[in-house]
Amino acid sequence: MRQILQNLRTGDTELAEVPCPSPGAGHVLIRTSRTLISAGTERMLVDFGRAGWIEKARQQPDKVRMAIDKIRTDGLMPTLEAVRNKLDQPLPLGYCNTGTVVALGAGVTEFAVGDRVACNGRHAEMVSVPVNLCARVPDAVTDDQAAFTVVGAIALQGIRLAQPTLGESVAVFGLGLIGQIAVQLLRANGCRVLGIDTNPARVALARECGAETVNLASGEDPVAAAERFTRGQGIDAVLLTLATSSNEPVHQAALMSRKRGRIVLVGVTGLELSREDFFKKELSFQVSCSYGPGRYDPAYEEKGHDYPIGFVRWTEQRNFEAVLDAVASSRLQTDALVSHRFALDRAQQAYEVVGGSEPSLGILLEYPAPTAGEKALRQRSVALAPIAQPRAGAPSLAFVGSGNYATAVLIPAFKAAGATLTTVASRAGVTAMHAGRTHGFAQASTDVDAIFSDPAIDAVVVATRHDSHTTFAIRALSAAKAVFVEKPLCLTRAELDAIERAHDAAQRPMVMVGFNRRFAPLVVKMRELLSGVPGPRSFVMTVNAGAIPPDHWSQDAAVGGGRILGEACHFIDLLRFLADSAIASHARTSLDDGRGDTATLQLTFVDGSIGTIHYFANGSRAFPKERLEVFAQGRVLQLDNFRTLTGFGWPRFRRARLWKQDKGQHACAAAFVAALKNQGPSPIPFDELVDVARTTIALGS
Repeated sequence: MRQILQNLRTGDTELAEVPCPSPGAGHVLIRTSRTLISAGTERMLVDFGRAGWIEKARQQPDKVRMAIDKIRTDGLMPTLEAVRNKLDQPLPLGYCNTGTVVALGAGVTEFAVGDRVACNGRHAEMVSVPVNLCARVPDAVTDDQAAFTVVGAIALQGIRLAQPTLGESVAVFGLGLIGQIAVQLLRANGCRVLGIDTNPARVALARECGAETVNLASGEDPVAAAERFTRGQGIDAVLLTLATSSNEPVHQAALMSRKRGRIVLVGVTGLELSREDFFKKELSFQVSCSYGPGRYDPAYEEKGHDYPIGFVRWTEQRNFEAVLDAVASSRLQTDALVSHRFALDRAQQAYEVVGGSEPSLGILLEYPAPTAGEKALRQRSVALAPIAQPRAGAPSLAFVGSGNYATAVLIPAFKAAGATLTTVASRAGVTAMHAGRTHGFAQASTDVDAIFSDPAIDAVVVATRHDSHTTFAIRALSAAKAVFVEKPLCLTRAELDAIERAHDAAQRPMVMVGFNRRFAPLVVKMRELLSGVPGPRSFVMTVNAGAIPPDHWSQDAAVGGGRILGEACHFIDLLRFLADSAIASHARTSLDDGRGDTATLQLTFVDGSIGTIHYFANGSRAFPKERLEVFAQGRVLQLDNFRTLTGFGWPRFRRARLWKQDKGQHACAAAFVAALKNQGPSPIPFDELVDVARTTIALGS
């Protein structure tokens, strides 16, 4: 299938061939008939991509601060590589989609195959969308009209926050798509509307819909116009539906408002608010969050947990339905909002209009009608390059998962190790296509089943979210394939037991976990130095992990397992490796902050060694991320951020320093590939993996 993607580094827009997604649990697969280009949002993305590095930095100062912190801790080159990798990832465009349901994911009962739906799907011939982000289209609504559902919901949510009542005066500042829809919905709600814009054509369109207007291009004063419009009483509510970096619209909105008036920001504007403007009138200012309640809530959007209507009357989905009802009853008319139409084949010309100077408003993309060739449209694998013949002894690898870490670190490491890269799979297909083209895979896919049934694939690298690791590891073992699992191995003791049983029953029982730190060159040097020192050791590992939002998937106990289980396992394995002894006991003390990701972990080992891991999420990102100190027989080793190793009291060692940080990812991948090539055992013995997994599960619970 074809999908529109944008390169954020160059601003180039591409109509790419991408594997068709499969509908996951709680999702529906939709064949697209129309999509609407959001001129405001998508123009901002196009402009950002075309901007130079300095302008990009100016637009995202928070990202610049993060990059500076990373340079301090990891060095310049790793930071530049990370920024390039991030900007090179293709961005799927679009969020206003109409089409027909062609398949249902597990657990979907709200829709049926054949239903016409409006959704927030991308500009793609096929999209997989969660049920709560879809709404059934009434028969009286055309596909063209339904394509305006999502932008209509954005306007409607802003109106709901303004809480207008019959007869109130509302100013709409910015008469693009969202502003024009807001004018009509406010008029349908019995409000008097003042439309304000710099574009004479848009001003005229709002006037045709019943608004009084202000044409800023002719020098009209919006504050004076509002004074006349309200008979000197002041505007009851102002919707800011424009996109500008200027602070002037907020200032003018405050000046035209009555006492205790309401201002709602739906678009983008400068936010240097004047206290004087707001103080005397006791104005309220609120920012609208997209389509409504549920937006950016993974439980609502991804897991399908609806909010009870008795407590949350208007959700994203119910706002979609309200917009469609308004269209069906002709209270909202969208035909006049369409300025351009393009067939999907001409998508690049459409984006030339978006990023150019030609006047535009609603730009519709029309998709080919279903034909006998629809089976090809739903093809879940796309060939990227001729299938390479493996070099003598080079193992054939497939990747399940192609996120940031897999694409930037793991795949390059396995490629450098000499593996033959066959298939890379992801749920939506876009990241798989990008990773496959970038690193030379034979094909990109959304069909994970085909990987495990392909006899030509020797090993599978699992780089998905943590809750799927066990399933994929067991499937690989059952298919007589070696498996490399990016940490952690599993999330529960029951999963660990299942992996142990699968390992014992496998014809090719080779399991590896991506504990790369034990392969880091300075850690290897530490192990070498410690091997000559008898007796138990004491370890102090300090990890300045940094805070991440509590709603991040890794913090979800069912999906990511939490940060102790999901990331601190690295350091439990590292200490076990350097102690070269099984773990005898463990304990955990956590900061009582309700999050659980700032904790001290204590380990004792069978040989008498002891270890403490300080995993802290409450520090500064400017401080180095990882430090390890080892005390043994009157000597000390100090490893700073995998760049510098310092010895205290060592007769023939004082310091080793690398030009850049090396956490051992390439050496870890190379060890796994070498083991496959030589048909040897896993580079990390299975009993050590089980020991670390068992301890981590206990500490992470």
